[in-house]
Amino acid sequence: MIEGVRKWAEGLPFKATVILIGSYARGDFNLWSDVDIILIAEFPERSPVERLMRIDHPPGYEVIPLTPEEFADMFGRKEPMIMEALRSGVPIKDDMGILKRYLRP
Repeated sequence: MIEGVRKWAEGLPFKATVILIGSYARGDFNLWSDVDIILIAEFPERSPVERLMRIDHPPGYEVIPLTPEEFADMFGRKEPMIMEALRSGVPIKDDMGILKRYLRP
């Protein structure tokens, strides 16, 4: 599964940070699990729905499209999804340098 997400992420036509989260990242997925992904990029669209329409993703992928500013704001508020992504997410791609900036060595 991780290799499939990596291949999809490498095919994105823009710079992005991609983090696999949820059950696939934790290893407790099952037959009905979807593939949860945080996708951070410089989106011109303000609406997450418009952003998703721009992204071609495989069936079963639940993509959460964020700008770097939105990620930073959510990090500042210690949003559980963001904290989980940094704690136990699987880094797939980091063109935006988000992981370098927020992960502590």
